[in-house]
Amino acid sequence: MKMRYALWELIKYRPGLYAANFAAWTAILLAELGAGYIAKLFFDTITDASPAGLTVWGIVALVVAAGVIRIGTILAGALIDIRHRYTMGSLLRRNLLAGALAQPGAKSLGRSTGETLNTFRDDVQVVEDTISWMVDQAAFVVYAGVALAILIAIDARITAIVVLPLLTVILAARLVAKHIRRFREASRRATEKVTGAIGEAMEGVQTIQLAGAEKHVLEHVRTLNKERLKATVKDRLLSQSFHSFFWNTATLCTGLILLAAADSLRSGTFTVGDFALFVIYVGVLAEFVAVIGDFMMHLKQGAVSMERMMGLVGEGASASIVTHAPIHLRGPLPKLRVPKQTTAHRLASLRVEHLHFRWPEAGDGSGNGFKLRDISFELSRGEFVVITGRIGSGKTTLLRALLGLLPIHEGRILWNGQPVSRPADFFVPPRCAYTPQVPQLFSDTLESNICMGVPAAREEIDDAIHLAVMEEDVPQLQEGLNTLIGAKGVKLSGGQRQRSAAARMFIRDPELLVFDDLSSALDVETENQLWERTFARGNRTYLVVSHRRPALERADRILLMKDGAIEDSGTLHELCTRSQEMQLLLKSAFHSEGA
Repeated sequence: MKMRYALWELIKYRPGLYAANFAAWTAILLAELGAGYIAKLFFDTITDASPAGLTVWGIVALVVAAGVIRIGTILAGALIDIRHRYTMGSLLRRNLLAGALAQPGAKSLGRSTGETLNTFRDDVQVVEDTISWMVDQAAFVVYAGVALAILIAIDARITAIVVLPLLTVILAARLVAKHIRRFREASRRATEKVTGAIGEAMEGVQTIQLAGAEKHVLEHVRTLNKERLKATVKDRLLSQSFHSFFWNTATLCTGLILLAAADSLRSGTFTVGDFALFVIYVGVLAEFVAVIGDFMMHLKQGAVSMERMMGLVGEGASASIVTHAPIHLRGPLPKLRVPKQTTAHRLASLRVEHLHFRWPEAGDGSGNGFKLRDISFELSRGEFVVITGRIGSGKTTLLRALLGLLPIHEGRILWNGQPVSRPADFFVPPRCAYTPQVPQLFSDTLESNICMGVPAAREEIDDAIHLAVMEEDVPQLQEGLNTLIGAKGVKLSGGQRQRSAAARMFIRDPELLVFDDLSSALDVETENQLWERTFARGNRTYLVVSHRRPALERADRILLMKDGAIEDSGTLHELCTRSQEMQLLLKSAFHSEGA
């Protein structure tokens, strides 16, 4: 996506607000020109060269009036600009989050938490600045055009002498712009590495302490910071040096005015007021050139930030970053829409036909990189089906591919005989709910983690907690359901985290419940209780990854996986009778649980 397309889409999002911002800042700048013309009248009046016949007190009145107008326009412009900036930034962050969430759930964003937050904060800020600066540039064009027209009307020869150096500066800006972009990219990459390393260290504090690696981690961060310092100094040095070069051009132009206007001042054809006006308006033109130079630098930096944002959502979805969408800056936030259970969501059968999945890095066209190979099975309403197999056999990958968290390369999925075209959008409550092997909990209360926006009565919450066998755990927490459980549920045990995620699933009462090794952190007694309570509900369908005997014994059917394929299926008794793989798996599980 080209930067100019992105900027145009942002302008079209709120064209009225953009136009109001442009009008406000044009008025601010034109008021500044008025102050310059009042200065000309003042000097012409005190030197008896004023054709307007104004007194000094009349000039003072004009100055006061111009000041009041300027203060009013600046206040209005600031309020409009804040609104404009906040609107643009909110839209970009909203679309970035939507783009990240639209990716397959099991796919990594490819960046650390710190790097991702940098994109949401800093890169959005740069693009927001760029779109705001475009308003300034448009206003400055009008500003400089009016000033130039007035100067030409007074003395075209002196105006030409003064403007030539300014044009040279603009040419220099174009030559330096590519270096600015290169240094900005290097600075951003260095900053990403530092924030990413700090974020990972904060997430793994306990691991670092147990390994005694504090000094190593600190030295690593210190090394990255040194690299960041070098890159940032280069970036800032070039940008600020160029900025100073632009703004000091006005001093050179003032000297040129003195040289070019000396004879005219002596002859009286060029008044003191004209000289004052030239000095002020040349400052205006120099400011215009400086702003143009700054904007060219900022435009390059904005392009870098836009590319980083595109990298976060994926190249194919880059246009979604500037998609027009509601952002709800005023009034109450819209209520969360919770789909209600209807007959259309009811599950009769789920069929998977010849499903294939290959990890991207293994795809060389040879077919050897397939993680899942020709997976086919059917699930009927009310069944309890267990997927089992050795570590690395593809159990979790199968669940993720089925639910749309990983892309399917071949095959199809049918719900009640109808093909599912977008599994990630389809397999959500009230049709389906999923508890992963490592559930994601948030730094909020236990109740908020269970409900996750679903409006639920106390009875419904208590029922979900009972099904998840947590009724004895909750009273032991410091504040019960209102206990803040910390990032990733750090204040809970492994079993409590898994059961909290299960309660989140139960409160949504889906047709199909998908568990990925839910009982891995549970003791046998707790696991038995959980299955007994869930089965007591009746008329629900389960697809479960497990190697534990309680789940295998209850299964209506077991899908035995090996090397990314279903090697065999049947009841536990049938598989134990005919499958050596199943016998080895049970033997291994028995020793593991016994240990």
